[in-house]
Amino acid sequence: MATPNEPTSEPSAKARLAGLLLLLVIACVLPFLVSNYRVFQFTLALVYAIALLGLNMLTGYNGQISLGHGAFYAIGAYVAAILMDKFGVPYWLTVPVAGAVCLLAGFLFGLPALRLEGLYLALATFALGVAMPQILKYKHLEHWTGGAQGIVIVKPEAPEWTGLTQDQWLYFVVLAFLLVLFVIGWNLLRGRMGRAMVAIRDQPIAAQAMGVNTAMVKSLTFGVSAMYTGIAGALGAIVIQFVAPDSFNIFLSITFVVGIVIGGLASMQGAIFGAVFIQFIPNVADQISKAAPWAIYGVFLIVFMYVMPGGVAGLIRILFGRFQRRRR
Repeated sequence: MATPNEPTSEPSAKARLAGLLLLLVIACVLPFLVSNYRVFQFTLALVYAIALLGLNMLTGYNGQISLGHGAFYAIGAYVAAILMDKFGVPYWLTVPVAGAVCLLAGFLFGLPALRLEGLYLALATFALGVAMPQILKYKHLEHWTGGAQGIVIVKPEAPEWTGLTQDQWLYFVVLAFLLVLFVIGWNLLRGRMGRAMVAIRDQPIAAQAMGVNTAMVKSLTFGVSAMYTGIAGALGAIVIQFVAPDSFNIFLSITFVVGIVIGGLASMQGAIFGAVFIQFIPNVADQISKAAPWAIYGVFLIVFMYVMPGGVAGLIRILFGRFQRRRR
């Protein structure tokens, strides 16, 4: 514990709030300064940030490793696409429905998975991520999923009173969902549920001895994490206007893991930095080398992990601590 004369490396509540407000101002101004294609890219980055928020709750705060969250992203995307294509449900209403479906799916998957820990749980979720594209192609589900051809979605129009383009409107819709889910997650992690999640991660035996229902907390955490990812999947489907089984392969799940590690484990703000990384760094690598873009991407990963072993959020904490020491 830091003494009154010893600076702490953790940013104060005011510093965190100021940083978040600055990010929010930049996010609100950004779509008016770049092209529609860049707005589309930043919208996808916000979508990935929602998915990373959910996965970070599970892995960073609760200590459960998942290599199959791309499956819940796919479920959310297909729920939204089917509701819009088959039943004419408004796009904004499909998002909470997709979240509810994934909450239930994640909770039910988490119940039997409670018997597994560490790499065994990771392998079970990996199997889920591998199987999902094949399930979506199953011939008896083709009427709903469209089989290998997928489903095309009509792009929502922006309300006339906004004066925004379609891409700008979807950007602000996704940003609004991100802010709401960020606040919900912030309050959840700061409350009793969040303390129980961290206690199970750090000292599971002690947490159980203190009366924490570890089985229920783990299942609920898995469900909430899947809900966040499902909401991201629904928003991603609306933004891209298309879903197909091959879009949700196991590489998507691995990409989410890369995002939470780059952004910073057990850091909600880190989800934003991780989302920017997984959205834009592959494009940068492709521009550097058309022949071997993934080799360049691998180099970026190695450099980031060497320079920032605690992720971007960890680097910010270190720099803030050094700044405080110099001021004193």
